[in-house]
Formats: sequence, structure tokens, C-alpha cells
Amino acid sequence: MAWIFVALGLVTLLLAGDFLVRGAVNLALRLGISALLVSLTVVAFGTSAPELLIVLSAMADGASGLAMGNVIGSNTANILLVLGLPALIAGLHTADFFPKKSFLLMILATVLFIGLAFFGPFTWWHGGILLAVLLSILWDQGRSAQRDRQAAKTAALVAVEEDGLEGVDPTMPGWKIALYLMFGLVGLPIGAQVLVVNAELIAKDYGVPETAIGLTLIAVGTSLPELATTTIAAFRRQGDVALGNVIGSNMFNLLAIIGIAAFVAPIPVDAAFLRFDLWIMLAASLLLFPMVFFKINFTRMWGAGLTLLYMAYLFVVLL
Repeated sequence: MAWIFVALGLVTLLLAGDFLVRGAVNLALRLGISALLVSLTVVAFGTSAPELLIVLSAMADGASGLAMGNVIGSNTANILLVLGLPALIAGLHTADFFPKKSFLLMILATVLFIGLAFFGPFTWWHGGILLAVLLSILWDQGRSAQRDRQAAKTAALVAVEEDGLEGVDPTMPGWKIALYLMFGLVGLPIGAQVLVVNAELIAKDYGVPETAIGLTLIAVGTSLPELATTTIAAFRRQGDVALGNVIGSNMFNLLAIIGIAAFVAPIPVDAAFLRFDLWIMLAASLLLFPMVFFKINFTRMWGAGLTLLYMAYLFVVLL
């Protein structure tokens, strides 16, 4: 039965990911803001909902190692797997999108998180710093949206006319956009929860340790909403949604999820995280540098490289 529920969870994730991408892109067009900004906020926060649910549940159960491992492992998976696998399958056309500022903010959030980890365990004051940084980023993104609103709307309309992007409809009514977003945001965490719970049962039957489960199985499971969303975006040629989803999700994972959880209970930082996993997370994030600053597309070759790196990481963690 566990295997059947895993398959059901995967199907739910794919359908919800399609709904969320459609809703996000059409919301951006309707509001006159960039799809990248919507992906950095609405889509990223929605696809990170499973991580928040898992971390809070783990904290309530006293499984703090699983909570921290989930966030670190999920951010690594977001770069290497969530961008790598869709690029390997269909390629990601991201050269026309330049989220330089958002990328640098993600690196800043990652470095800040690593620095605070050395002063762990994470307590309320750590959480306060992380949440304050997140609020300042959201405020800044909101200002950018207001300033560039008309230019973004014009560019979006031109893209629709020239590229004929599938699923993009400038005349789509607001209620339909809201339904797409609602089904996507609700379906993603439900699908992830069904998949993760049953996959965890299967893993425990094989005697996999808690921290390894957090870094690998649950991290991959809670990254499946991002993977589903990015895969759909790749097939729809919406690279801005894919990049914005991953960058925004990684920032949300570090700043919001751990920030909120730190107010619930202290979160100890395993010595292994300080020696290895945190630095792998940072290194994976830095791999986006050439795509962001040198206008390089995620070709199938890049996708293969990122996916192989993630497979190597899993091998080391589970060895």
C-alpha cells in the first residue's frame, strides 16, 4: 500500500504543479508584474509549504535532526535536482532572465544561515534575525514591482504575442486564476505529504538513520513541489518561473522555515552539518553564478552534470 500511495502522491504533485505555473504566470500578466517576481514570492512560498509542515511536525515530535537536515538537504536538492532534472529532460531557457539581485540575496541568506549555525543551536534570536532579513527582502521586492509594473506588463504581452506561450491567456478572468493558484497551492503540500510519509515508512523498513532520511528522502520529497513546478515550467518554456521558484524557495526555506521553527523550540546543529552539508548547500547555490551573470541556458549537458552531482551527494550521505 505504501508504494501505491507514493505513486498517488507523485500524480498529485504533477497536476498541482501545472495548476500553479498556469496561475502564477497569468497572475503576473494580470497584475502587470514579472513572472519572475510572482515565482520568487507566491510560487516559492507555496512550493515550500511542505518543508514548513515537515519541520514544524518534526520539532513537535522532538526530531530536530530531521528538521535541520530537511531544510539543508532540500536547498541542495533544489539546485542540483530541481533544476538539473528538468534541464536534462527538456532544457531550461533562462538566458533572457537576469535575477542577479535575487540570486545575490539568496547567497547572502545562505552565508548568513551558515554563520548563525556556528553560533547554534538556533533559538529565538536566530529566528528573529532570519525573519527580519526575509521581511526586508519582501519589502524590497514589493518596491521593485511597483516601480517596474508597466514595463513588466508590456514585456509580458510582447512575450505572449511573439512566443505563444502555452497556458498564458491575457483575457483569463480573475476567478479562474484564483482557482489555478488555489488548486496548486493546496495540492502540492498534500501530494508531498502523502509521498513523504509513505516513503519514510519504506525507508525505515531498510534501517536508514534519521539524519540521513532528513537530508535525502524527506528533503527530496519536500522538494517535489519545486521539481513538479520547474518541470512544468521547462516544458512551457517559462524559465523565469523555474529560476524564481528555486531561488525564492531556497530563501524561504532558510529565512522563514528555520526562522519560525526557532521560536517553537531550540534547533541543535549537528557537527556533521557544520563540516560538510552546509558547505555543499553553499557550493550548489554558487553553481548558478554563470547562468545568472553570463546569460547561459540550462542545457541538457548542464542538467546531466547537476543531476550527477546530486547522485554523488546522495551516495556520500548514505554511505
